Amino acid sequence: MEVKEIESIVEGLLFAAGDPLSLDRISEILEIDKKAVKIILNNMIISYQNSKRGIMMRELNGKYQFCTRFEHNEYIKKLFEPRHKQGLSTAAFETLSIVAYNQPITRAKVEQIRGVNSDSAISKLIDRNLIKEAGRLDAPGRPVLYETTEEFLRSFGFRSLTDLPRLEMDEIQEIDEPEK
Repeated sequence: MEVKEIESIVEGLLFAAGDPLSLDRISEILEIDKKAVKIILNNMIISYQNSKRGIMMRELNGKYQFCTRFEHNEYIKKLFEPRHKQGLSTAAFETLSIVAYNQPITRAKVEQIRGVNSDSAISKLIDRNLIKEAGRLDAPGRPVLYETTEEFLRSFGFRSLTDLPRLEMDEIQEIDEPEK
């Protein structure tokens, strides 16, 4: 198969799937070596970035998906205005950042770091699909663990958690050591 034909098939797969597709799944469907598919996918990402199209191809945690361009956000929002959502509160942003940097994490640990009850913020983040349950801690009471979702990565423009801004050492100590 020629590269252009493979690219055409990949476009069709990503469009039809809607949700992100893994490299493994794409390779399996194409019946082509993963290394070769990865090279083609990376070239497609660059090609879409350099084009004047309204869509782009993104990698999210080793999965691939079509998305609209960030710079068209104000227009895309108008399409969905009737479903207008209220922004996140400061408490929700604090909770989300704690989960993002410490995942998987229990509600109790989030509350220990924040110093306040976080039930409402956690519920809002789950409703917005920014965090999800990630199993249970093997400890008394088996508390629920939380982690971020692919929607979190998509919403904040990250390819993976490694794209999160790095914390400075004094910021990390502030998180680890509650104020006295």
